[in-house]
Amino acid sequence: MIPNSAQPLNRRDAIVATSCGLFVAFMVGAAYAAVPLYDWFCRTTGFNGTTQVATSIPGASVDRKVTVRFDANLGPGLPWRFEPEQNSIEVRLGEVVTVNYRVINQSARPITASAAYNVTPLNMGAYFQKINCFCFTEQRLKAAETRDMAVVFYVDPAMAKDPDGADVDTITLSYTFYPQREPSRPVADGAPAGRPGQI
Repeated sequence: MIPNSAQPLNRRDAIVATSCGLFVAFMVGAAYAAVPLYDWFCRTTGFNGTTQVATSIPGASVDRKVTVRFDANLGPGLPWRFEPEQNSIEVRLGEVVTVNYRVINQSARPITASAAYNVTPLNMGAYFQKINCFCFTEQRLKAAETRDMAVVFYVDPAMAKDPDGADVDTITLSYTFYPQREPSRPVADGAPAGRPGQI
């Protein structure tokens, strides 16, 4: 028989153990949720140079122009050649523009890769709107295949009203392709890449 004085101690120990278990479960859940929540936050706010996915085209363009530079990079171990068709263009705010990148698989085997992207200055991510982009899907290139891939975008005219954008005359759009072991998103294989389900 357990002495009466030991019963409160056992109850306290059970409460502490349960609290610790719940805390550990919460922290594990928070760790799993952190990445998708951060990704959602960046896509919603343009934080850290994350570009936006346009749901419609702008009503009109404005007279103000900016230069958009294009940067192309490859992650470690990816035997591709990747470059923009042109290094930069001048665009009006609100003007819909299509720019092509060329990628060449320089290996003797098919490879799947996906492109990470951002813009600089970082605070301009909220105004850089992509309508269509090869970065929305993984790309699978056959051995020695060459592919031209398009990005369709505009710079939101609202940038002209932002005091932080007043001195910005150049925006750099940067892509980095990383090799993928297994496709986790729809793979574009010989077909133009685009946003799944809508433009």
